[in-house]
Amino acid sequence: MRAPVDTFAMRGLGLAVLLTLAACGTTPQKPASNNVPLPSGGKVKVPVRQDPTLPALPAAGSGRGGYYKDDGPGDNPPPNLRDVPDAEVRNEPYSTRSNRPYVVFGKTYTPITDNEPFTQRGTGTWYGKKFHGQRTSSGEIYDMYKMTAAHPTLPIPSYARVTSIDSGEQVIVRINDRGPFHATRVIDVSYTAALKLGFLGKGSHQVVVERLLPADIDAILAARAAPKPVPSVVAISIDTPVETGEVVQPVVSSQMLPVDATVAAPAPAALESGFYLQLGAYSRADNAETGRARLAPYTALGTLGVVQAGNLFRLYGGPFPSRAEAARAAASLPESTGIKPIVIQR
Repeated sequence: MRAPVDTFAMRGLGLAVLLTLAACGTTPQKPASNNVPLPSGGKVKVPVRQDPTLPALPAAGSGRGGYYKDDGPGDNPPPNLRDVPDAEVRNEPYSTRSNRPYVVFGKTYTPITDNEPFTQRGTGTWYGKKFHGQRTSSGEIYDMYKMTAAHPTLPIPSYARVTSIDSGEQVIVRINDRGPFHATRVIDVSYTAALKLGFLGKGSHQVVVERLLPADIDAILAARAAPKPVPSVVAISIDTPVETGEVVQPVVSSQMLPVDATVAAPAPAALESGFYLQLGAYSRADNAETGRARLAPYTALGTLGVVQAGNLFRLYGGPFPSRAEAARAAASLPESTGIKPIVIQR
């Protein structure tokens, strides 16, 4: 999570010092006490029931865990955080106040206000309870359970696609805050975004941050609004691989669907340059090949291929000439498959 220098720079001194990026000093929301009074005048602490699907983390302020000692998880996170959708993208004007150049410890940061592509790789961290309920640089209240993030120079407000290189997971977050201010750290995401990216316990992952330009947002909105094509065969089963540790992906029954022999041909050793859809990751090559054959009828996914990366066999579709085209192809996949493609660039 944020280093002490970040905390001191952006929160301890107040954002007014940083050329009025945002107001600061709002008192953090205090969670309701779970101390129950006793007739004798004492109190007994009733344990808070935690969501069993969340990783067990050391308490905030304990000095343990993969985050800075005075920050950490909330006392009673809401249920079903893994199901929180990505930030709802929309094109909106940038804030004049929040996009002025500012200085932190002698270094000048100039927020981006053009429409040029921006991709960055580095360490992604998360911030939580210490800032929960305080104002962000945008003036919005920070909610650690929403899909937001802090970045030193991306426009406020804007949206970014964050991909964990370690886990392969990908999310879209709303940029509404400034930070982190550390040489190797490129973005601070919310608690929920870190959960979905897979690095809550570790505290950080290597990530790729990609700015969503207005054209990208238009393409995403258009793809969501477009009518979904009806698959030629609708007999779909959700067969769960029996192998321990296998990625569970709903698949189309191979007995009901024809298999395109050209699509099911041996996969290339590596992907050509372009945009691809990651459709699954498997620990066994034969299961990956089965997944490829069963998705073959969905021709909008492009050429399907399996590429080995370490101990995993990843199923890809593509290539596509642009991210927008890949997003449209992903949107064409029926929701009934249960598969949520991830757009990647090679």
